[in-house]
Amino acid sequence: MRTSNPILSRRNFSRDSGQVDDAERQPVGVVTGSPWAGDHLTNPYATDRRLSLVKDAQPAASAMTMDDVVVRTATSLGTVVLAAALSWVLLPVDSAHIGRSYGIAAGAAVIAFALSLIQAFRRTPSPTLILGYAAFEGIFLGGVSNATSTYLAPGVVIQAVLGTFAVSAGVLVAYRLRWIRVNRRFVGFVGAAMTGFLLLVVADVLLSAFGAGAGLGFDSGGLGVVFGVAGILLGASFLALDFKQVEDAIAYGAPREESWVAAFGLTTTLVWIYLEALRVLTILNRED
Repeated sequence: MRTSNPILSRRNFSRDSGQVDDAERQPVGVVTGSPWAGDHLTNPYATDRRLSLVKDAQPAASAMTMDDVVVRTATSLGTVVLAAALSWVLLPVDSAHIGRSYGIAAGAAVIAFALSLIQAFRRTPSPTLILGYAAFEGIFLGGVSNATSTYLAPGVVIQAVLGTFAVSAGVLVAYRLRWIRVNRRFVGFVGAAMTGFLLLVVADVLLSAFGAGAGLGFDSGGLGVVFGVAGILLGASFLALDFKQVEDAIAYGAPREESWVAAFGLTTTLVWIYLEALRVLTILNRED
């Protein structure tokens, strides 16, 4: 399975994303239960993709189900929330300790990023790596959220959490009603948008680091709000991709362990949306 997050992508369930030889392009069955059934001509989980039918790719007892995805995602997100709560309580943000707390939060972010890369390059999901990533990501979020709420915009964390839930629910409803059509064009557009977004972030960081004041100005004012909203919309697009890939995985009969990869992708996307929502709401509260 492949997550929609650009640094976490590992395997795709769509034949459109990879090169296959002529024999592999022959239909091996029809996937039912997916609105894109006509696109799924090969099954990456079949023992022999040239001979096996999609429905026979995995035994029913070992195939991934939606319940598996829900449980693993709840476990991953629960780890993030628990670690964030402990970080909020245990890392002081008063003037005497703020430097140390920021250092711990930054270190946790680096470790979380490293664990995500290790998982991304593994051929099989590791629950230990994924939950470790969730724990360190939670430490980072707890420290940043506490400092933001204390010094910049009191109450903004609850608003950001509610905003994340609202965006997620909206994307889920739009996806289920097929208002969002996740096809090759959609994937290409999101990929291009993500590339541009990351280039702007890198430019902003470099300009700030080399003495250009506030960089490109993404941390305040109207430009900051626009950039943050663009980040939220990008995160929402990745969430739609995550939903599509989960649906495809279940339709293909992916092994149950792949539900951990689904949980990993959904967790990273929701963290992204939360951070962008926190950015926008902080700017708006400071402008008031």
